Amino acid sequence: MIVYDRLWATMKERGVSQYKLLKEYSVSAGQLDRLRKNSNVSTYTLNVLCSILHCRLEDIAEFVEDGEGRTAANRQD
Repeated sequence: MIVYDRLWATMKERGVSQYKLLKEYSVSAGQLDRLRKNSNVSTYTLNVLCSILHCRLEDIAEFVEDGEGRTAANRQD
């Protein structure tokens, strides 16, 4: 599964808050909610985030096996 834990750390390093994504960069609240829940997001959204944060994809997303501590059952849906 793809998780976005690295996104929040990268945002903090770059000084970009969720509020700033909403207000200055017009990222939707729905997209942020999907990212928080490790749900499906489009590659377009990932591209936009990488552009905003001036980072690489691996700075915001990571693939982890379901057995590596996160499973569909213990996700925050």
